[in-house]
Amino acid sequence: MRTMIVLFLSFCIGSTSALAETLEERIKLLEENIKKQEEMLKNQQKTLDELKEQSKQPKIAEQPPGAPPTRDYRLDDRSRALYLSTTSPLTPYSLTKQTSPSLLNPAISFILDTFYYHSSLSKEELESRNIPGFIKAPEPLREGFNLRNLELLAFAPVDPYFNLYITVPITEDKVELEEAYFVTTSLPVGLQVKGGKFRSGFGRFNIFHPHYWDFVDAPLPYTLFIGGEGLIEKGVQLTYLPNLPIYVLFGAEILQGENELLFGADAQSGPHAYTGFVKASLDFGPNHTILFGGSVIGGKTKTDSFAPNTEFSGDTILYGAEFTYKWKLSSGTSLILQSEYLYRDQRGNLFDAATSVTDPFQRAQDGLYLYGIYQIERWRIGARYDRMNIFKDEVILAGEERNFPGQPYRLTGSLEFNPTEFSRIRLQYNYDKSAGDAKENQEIFLQLILAVGSHRTHPF
Repeated sequence: MRTMIVLFLSFCIGSTSALAETLEERIKLLEENIKKQEEMLKNQQKTLDELKEQSKQPKIAEQPPGAPPTRDYRLDDRSRALYLSTTSPLTPYSLTKQTSPSLLNPAISFILDTFYYHSSLSKEELESRNIPGFIKAPEPLREGFNLRNLELLAFAPVDPYFNLYITVPITEDKVELEEAYFVTTSLPVGLQVKGGKFRSGFGRFNIFHPHYWDFVDAPLPYTLFIGGEGLIEKGVQLTYLPNLPIYVLFGAEILQGENELLFGADAQSGPHAYTGFVKASLDFGPNHTILFGGSVIGGKTKTDSFAPNTEFSGDTILYGAEFTYKWKLSSGTSLILQSEYLYRDQRGNLFDAATSVTDPFQRAQDGLYLYGIYQIERWRIGARYDRMNIFKDEVILAGEERNFPGQPYRLTGSLEFNPTEFSRIRLQYNYDKSAGDAKENQEIFLQLILAVGSHRTHPF
């Protein structure tokens, strides 16, 4: 073998050795080249040994053909703790460009959410609409062009132990810090801690930002019990993801309790709202997934949300049950069916400023929404049904039951076109019979959402 190498090298450097004046010089030149080749072989052998050592490390099993999408619980908190992420696209418009920002270069994105609004009611009728027994008066939308916000989102790993998330919606009137929280990344046995200001893990709908909603507006039960923007609180959350054959997540939260409809900042000094939830997911073959769970939140309450010139003080408990079915035949064909049931129980006292009288007060009310979204390539068509007072409608003041007219409900239809995953055009129609005056409000929305920059993964 050595002789063959010598002959080969002799041929390669023939032009150089031909200039040597003596046989000794030619031999010396060949020996030097052989030493260089031997050194190169040693380095290659070292590299080969290192690769063999690395190959002995544990590997994640590869997915067999036709198997369900791989679940990766090592992703960020929204993928891990709020119904996981999959390797397949979530929706045609997901804004889920996966990034790996460095410590010095966080992932930053801007999302424009704007829409045109038209109502069959006059401006005066919209401003006077109310839903007796639930809230004193919902905030009316303005006829014509509306800018919901320009949302700034930023994410970056802090170190091997924490990730940082920030959401700042910018409107025409103000710049607001909606979310700013950390998430741990290295706790053992499936534990994770989130702290700061964040969207509560209560329910299914609450975890999504408005630009990711399947309709322009929030469902009626969320609007009337929590508020249109959702349950966003300062506090701390602990989740536990046990090592089970199926995905099951347990969570608990301690919150400041500043939500104006549920609790109120002045209800009690310090944190006064507490949440618990459990969520699960099951796959049926490669194309079918169901998500289901239950949530409860309770705490001290002091709000003026019942009626003008009144203030309720007492305790509030809100229960929630959720169910979602997802069918995905391909990247261009899918179906989502989603529903939630909410039940609110409040007990305490109601102070009437007009009479300076305080009376015992309690109310127990419920609500439900159900919707479906069917995708055909870049198009999505949706329908939604919202209804309040399904099984319970009880308002008792000073020992006497109060009856309010009507049973609030709303029907919605939508049609979307998604040119890319970074743009969405939506046409939506609402037939709204939620107000106490029984007047129907026919609403039309034409919405445009545009996103630029790297955007973190949304919940599945």
